Amino acid sequence: MESFLFSLFFFLLGTAAGSFLNVCICRLPKKESIISPRSHCLKCGKQILIRDNIPILSYILLGGRCRNCKEKISVLYPLIEFLTGLTFLYFFYLFKLGSDLLPNFIFACSLIVISAIDIKHRIIPNEISIPFIFLGILFSPFLHLRWSDSILGALIGGSLLYLIAATYSFLTKKEGMGMGDVKLLTMIGAFLGIRGVLLALIFASFLGTAGGLFMIIWKGKGREYPIPFGLFLSIGAIVTLLWGDELIRAYIGFLMSFR
Repeated sequence: MESFLFSLFFFLLGTAAGSFLNVCICRLPKKESIISPRSHCLKCGKQILIRDNIPILSYILLGGRCRNCKEKISVLYPLIEFLTGLTFLYFFYLFKLGSDLLPNFIFACSLIVISAIDIKHRIIPNEISIPFIFLGILFSPFLHLRWSDSILGALIGGSLLYLIAATYSFLTKKEGMGMGDVKLLTMIGAFLGIRGVLLALIFASFLGTAGGLFMIIWKGKGREYPIPFGLFLSIGAIVTLLWGDELIRAYIGFLMSFR
């Protein structure tokens, strides 16, 4: 019973954080304050009542519509809240109440916001990526990283992706990825260190290639269709954070099996 209550508490805490993430996702691309005004319907502008702002539950009770104008509310709102709740719950079981629980959860939340904005607007907000570079370095002792590893992870990650982007642009005379992706990988390097940022980039490259092929083959998009690479960088970072060491050991074991 005590374990269930702890789990419920952390899940609900995560959904509350997810509600704030929704505000960030909605307002940052429009350069609006995430503090004020209070949450309101994007259609009629009426402020959302406290009872209508309960994560997940309010969406269900309102039937996915604004109480005032009956305009449909995007299903992404409860999905983000649910995802963030699951994230905090899983992180609690993984990191317990260690010093790395809160920094890693904050890191994951930043990646959720960045991914959602990149999918919808094809931009990565500087308001998150740049300050979180310094936040990652500041958090490094709590993440079991040396200061030098965090700083070099940021520098190597950003420099490597910038070099790749510049080389692609030089060879094709086209922009392959924006500076937003470079800043994002710099941020990821600050949180994951040198080995982590390189592994995250490898995972992101495979996922991005698979995503691009999917859009071309199954969706009929052209090769010039812009892929939200920030999404794949974020997924690569989360995969590295949660299962990076296990995947490396599995890969080494696979190679050793051929000897």
